[in-house]
Amino acid sequence: MSPPAQHEGAAPDADLAQRLRQASETLDLQVDEPQAGKLLAYLAQMQRWNRTYNLTAIRDPRQMLVQHLFDSLSVVNPLSRAIEAGAAASVYDIGSGAGLPGVVLAIMRPSWQVACVDAVEKKMAFVRQMSGVLALPNLRALHARVEDLPPAGCDIVISRAFASLNDFASLAGRHVRNDGTLVAMKGKVPEDEIQALRQQGEWQVQDIQALQVPTLDAQRCLIWMRRS
Repeated sequence: MSPPAQHEGAAPDADLAQRLRQASETLDLQVDEPQAGKLLAYLAQMQRWNRTYNLTAIRDPRQMLVQHLFDSLSVVNPLSRAIEAGAAASVYDIGSGAGLPGVVLAIMRPSWQVACVDAVEKKMAFVRQMSGVLALPNLRALHARVEDLPPAGCDIVISRAFASLNDFASLAGRHVRNDGTLVAMKGKVPEDEIQALRQQGEWQVQDIQALQVPTLDAQRCLIWMRRS
């Protein structure tokens, strides 16, 4: 698959850069200049590829900034607190689509080995391209159904709007090492899904963490799960 024409070196939109700085401060997240540049370049590439490959339903760059980048950035500190500082953690992002939150995690935490997993080849072709364009040697793209991959022994397996908690645990749980964690990014707290997971038995909700995504007027939470 040939990617769309690339236009490297285009200056990032000053408004987007300013909003990214403000969001980082709100999230108490240290984003250095190279990381900010990569985040904005990723956003620009997503817009360009979107014209041809329909990576995401959101088209407006300012909406993409909030609903994709800020949403993904909001989980960086919570995940970091679950991993020993500076540790070379392994992370799977299941149903990653255009690389959310996987690409963002790879940019923000270069010591983590991040694999984006999705069954749609064009989306993984985009993530593969981002690994090269953004110089992210810690980012991989796996074009596969998660249930077809051999167990990966990850520290964290995360998903964003991938499936119900029960389906997520059933399909992706075997990729978590014994003392690792499944983490689901959700909107409102999914009480019915939590109840269904409780009945399933193998995985249980350990914590429900509210997230505040800068400038997003919607509920967000992280559901942390561990083996019973």
